Amino acid sequence: MKIAFTTSDRIHINAHFGWAREIDVYEISDEGYEFLETLKFEGDLKEDGNEDKINPKLDALVDCTIVYVTAIGGSAAARLIKKGVTPVKAKSEEEEISEVLNKLVTTLKGNPPPWLRKALRQTTPNFVD
Repeated sequence: MKIAFTTSDRIHINAHFGWAREIDVYEISDEGYEFLETLKFEGDLKEDGNEDKINPKLDALVDCTIVYVTAIGGSAAARLIKKGVTPVKAKSEEEEISEVLNKLVTTLKGNPPPWLRKALRQTTPNFVD
């Protein structure tokens, strides 16, 4: 599955979803993880109330299962969830992407918590698919 992180330094989860100029995307499984790409966004991203600024992010993240953020507005969170992407708030702006990825790999090897199982089910094809 693909996991995304809002970041300004490519090390920490330290950017607000709406304001993020870069979002790093990783592929993760119980075997490990691999960096895929950095999504880059331009324009006036700090303008509050401008819902159109998040449309490119929503479109770019549609194939991700989870996006880690330091903060996210209620409307943006709801729109992500509607597209099947689960937003997760980082513990702090000092939380490192690699730390979260390593914990997720370990969790996937064992018994994932209910929120993660739910996020995983959203990306698992069923008989109809």
